[in-house]
Amino acid sequence: MQQWIDPLTLSRVKDMPLVAKTVAEGVLHGQHTSVQKGSGVEFSQYRSYEPGDELGKVDWKLFARSDKYFVREAERESDTQIWLVLDTSLSMLQQSATSKAQGGWHKLDYARYFLATIAYIAQQQGDAVGVIGLSDERIDFLPCGTGQQHWHKLMLTLSQLTVGKQFPNKATLTQSLGNIHPQGLIFVLSDFMQRETEIVDFMQPLNYGQNEVVAMQLVCDDEVNFPYKGAIRVENPETKEQRLVSSSEVKAQYLAAYEQHQATLKSRLEQQNIALFRANIDEPLDKSVHAYLTSRSGRK
Repeated sequence: MQQWIDPLTLSRVKDMPLVAKTVAEGVLHGQHTSVQKGSGVEFSQYRSYEPGDELGKVDWKLFARSDKYFVREAERESDTQIWLVLDTSLSMLQQSATSKAQGGWHKLDYARYFLATIAYIAQQQGDAVGVIGLSDERIDFLPCGTGQQHWHKLMLTLSQLTVGKQFPNKATLTQSLGNIHPQGLIFVLSDFMQRETEIVDFMQPLNYGQNEVVAMQLVCDDEVNFPYKGAIRVENPETKEQRLVSSSEVKAQYLAAYEQHQATLKSRLEQQNIALFRANIDEPLDKSVHAYLTSRSGRK
């Protein structure tokens, strides 16, 4: 049975490349013959070694774990470009009360390490990976590249991302990114807290040609379950507007509104043929990575 690493344990390890490698290899090697990479962060199967197979294709780490020889099957026609796009607006600093009390991750940190893990898997299989960080105060951009040196540049870019106030408007995006049109597999990580529909609108033109766009929504226990008691002060994380409310009076209304928001988001993305995957930052990172890759494998 898979043993997941709890978020608090990982949050205490500040070395992003180490965490990404540890989580990725734990997921990829956790079930012996069930995993390995193909084009675009895919799972394909290991197979048993046969006489005549190249020794370079033998997974020696898996041999050390299982004492059996397995060969990585590669089923790629060409390398894939993978773009990691991260919403760095202020609401991405949200974390649950439990996580905050224990010094755990907020959404932005969870997103960094999730993307770092995906980048490690992609780098291992030779895919080109790039990063875009988006807020109204700063646009971070690292072009797609391959190799160990580029992966370390990517880790540095992810670790240095800082939040702005809001998601950038169309004019800011056009001015900063110009005619850049990401191609390939495009991950967009966000909490999808929007003033209107700016994040969904940003994603729509990305879904053209052979592109595949994946929306990855980050949530936390508090916003999903609304566990509060008594009088509470609620704050809009981006506008800083505050209201004092009775939790018992607003809980049902909040949960209904939240459910409606989620349904509307899913519907709008489905209309654009964009897959939606949700990750709870209060759950183990390796569990979320495994769940995403498994769901992706099932779709394919």
